[in-house]
Amino acid sequence: MTSARPAVEIAPAKATRREWVALAVIALPCLVYAMDLTVLNLALPAISADLRPTASQLLWIIDIYGFMVAGLLITMGTLGDKLGRRRLLMIGAAAFAAASVAAALSTTAHALIATRALLGIAGATLAPSTLSLISNMFRDERERRVAIGIWISSYSVGGAIGPLVGGVILQYFAWPAIFWAAVPVMLLLLVVGPLLLPEYRDEQAGRLDFVSVGLSLAAVLGGVFALKQAAEGQGSWLTWLSAVLGLAAGLAFVRRQRRIDYPLLDLKLFSQPRFAAAICTYALTSFAMFGVYIFISQHLQLVLGLSPLVAGLCTVPWALSFVVGSMFTPAIAQRWSAPRTMLGGLALAAFGFAGMTLVDTAHGLSALVVGMTIMGIGMAPVFTLGNDIVISSAPPERAGAASALSETSAEFSGALGIAVFGSLATSLYRGGMAGQLPPGLPDALVAETLTLGGALTVADSLPAPLGDALRQAARASFVDGLQAAAVLGTGIMVFSGWLAWRMLRAPGARVQTSSS
Repeated sequence: MTSARPAVEIAPAKATRREWVALAVIALPCLVYAMDLTVLNLALPAISADLRPTASQLLWIIDIYGFMVAGLLITMGTLGDKLGRRRLLMIGAAAFAAASVAAALSTTAHALIATRALLGIAGATLAPSTLSLISNMFRDERERRVAIGIWISSYSVGGAIGPLVGGVILQYFAWPAIFWAAVPVMLLLLVVGPLLLPEYRDEQAGRLDFVSVGLSLAAVLGGVFALKQAAEGQGSWLTWLSAVLGLAAGLAFVRRQRRIDYPLLDLKLFSQPRFAAAICTYALTSFAMFGVYIFISQHLQLVLGLSPLVAGLCTVPWALSFVVGSMFTPAIAQRWSAPRTMLGGLALAAFGFAGMTLVDTAHGLSALVVGMTIMGIGMAPVFTLGNDIVISSAPPERAGAASALSETSAEFSGALGIAVFGSLATSLYRGGMAGQLPPGLPDALVAETLTLGGALTVADSLPAPLGDALRQAARASFVDGLQAAAVLGTGIMVFSGWLAWRMLRAPGARVQTSSS
C-alpha cells in the first residue's frame, strides 16, 4: 500500500490505447473457452456413435471440464496474485494447447474424460487471469463495465463461432478435429501476450495453501460423483462414502478459510449484501443456463434431424443475444441503476425459459430459438454487472482471488446444472422408455438405449416397424426431459430475482447502490 492509493481511488485514471488493445488480447482465450464448450455439445451425437459411452460417461465427458475448472479456479486466482497474472495466463495457454492435442487423439471414452480433465486444469488459469487483469487495467467504473461487457461478449462470440466452426468441421471431418481449433489461437496468445499485456502481482501474497486446494477439489469431485451415481440408481456404499467425504471436505474447507491468514476464499466478502446478491444470482443463472444447454444440440440433431451445420446456425441467435445484451448493459445500468437492470434481466430470462416449453408444438423450432434468444438477452446483465460488483468489492491486490471466486460460482454452478439437469433428464428418459422397448431385444442392446443417441443407433439395426417405434419413444422421452428442464429454469430465474431483490433491499446494499 502507498500513500497515493486513496487519490487514485477518488480520481481513477482513464485507460489508454494500450489497455484497450490489451483487452482484445485478453478476449482471445475467453473466445476459445466458449468455442470449445459449444463445439463439444454439437459433437455429442458423433462422440456417442463412435465411442459408445454410457449415460454416466457422456455426462462426465461434458462436465468434467467444468468441474475441474470450478475446483481449481480459486486456487489459480490466488496463484495468479502471487506469481503474476500474465505469467499464469501464458502457462495456462500453453497447457490448454497441449491438452487439446491430447483430447483430439483420444480413442476411448475414458481417455476423452481424462483429457477433458486436463483441459479443465489448464482452463482454470484463463478466466481469473483475464478478469483480474481487466480490474487492474480499467480503474474507472464506467470503463471497467464496458471492458467487462466486451469480456462477456468474447464468450458470446466464441459461442456464436463455435457452432459455425464446429458445424463445418463435423460436416467434413471426424469429431476429434474440433479440438484442433483451439491450438492456433492459444499459440497466437503466447506470441502477442508478453508484448501487450502488463504484469500484476501481489508482492505481499502469502504462500499457497495446498491443504485448502485439496479440500476444495475433494468437496467438488466427491459431491458430483455421488450425484451422478445416485442419478443412475446406484446407491452403493461407494456413492454414500463419496457424498459424505465431499460434504466433510467442503465443511473443512470453509472452516480453514476462516482460520488461515491468506485464505483461498475470503469469506468476509459475503458480509456485503451487494456482493452476496451478485454471487447468488450469477450462480443460479449459470446453473439454469448450462443445465438447459446440454439438451439443445441433441434436440436439434437427434430429435429434429438437423445437420450439425444447420443445428449450429440455430444456436447463433442465442449467442449473439449475449453480445447485444452485454454491450448495452453499461448504458442501461447508468440510466436505471445496476440492481434494477439485473432484476429486469432475470424477469426477461424467465420468459425465455417459459417459451422453450413449447418445443413439442407445430412451431417448436421457432419457440426454441426465440426462447433461447430472450433468455440470452436477459442473462447478459447478470453476467456483466455481477462480475463488476464482485471484482470492485475486493481490494486491488486480491483481484485475482475475487475474480476467481466469481468464475468459480459460475463454473461450479454451471457444471452442477449439467449434472442435475442431466440426471433429471436421464431419470425422465428412463422412465419414459420403460415398457416401450420392443420385445426380444438382447440385454446388451437394451443397455445401449439408455441414451437418445444409443437408442437411435439401435433403432437403425432393427426392422422398420420396431425401429420406428423405438425412435418415436426415445425422442418423445427426450422432449419430456427438455420441457421439464425449461420449467425448472423458469422457476430458478423467478427465485433468483426474488432473492436478489430481498438482498438488495438490505440497508447496506441501498447505501452502496445509491450511486450506481
